[in-house]
Amino acid sequence: MALLQNTTTEGTRTAEVVLSGGGSISREKVLLISGQNLKAGAVLGVITASGKYTLHDAAAADGSQNAAAVLLADCNATGGDAAALVLARLAEIKTELLTFKAGITAPQRTAALAALAAKFLIAR
Repeated sequence: MALLQNTTTEGTRTAEVVLSGGGSISREKVLLISGQNLKAGAVLGVITASGKYTLHDAAAADGSQNAAAVLLADCNATGGDAAALVLARLAEIKTELLTFKAGITAPQRTAALAALAAKFLIAR
């Protein structure tokens, strides 16, 4: 008798990126700017003019070039700005679960991790 094996790939779970810490002192509710559908673990920057969060973009000049937070749960803002929960400070985070904008260079990634470390978001 043949056994059927079904394999499913599970996405990142809410707050799975947190290694330690990450309690209420570490979290913030923010507004993710429209036009994005981001997964938990996305590294975010803040657009200075609006205060809205977006995927960190090292090549930008609108404030989002500075890594500021890590998305804790998937957030779909394709239909408009959306509320999101982020890690903003005081936590250890799993480096392998962080996601960056496609095309980021190694030096840009290092700079983004340093900016997060300045907020006591330590990638391990």
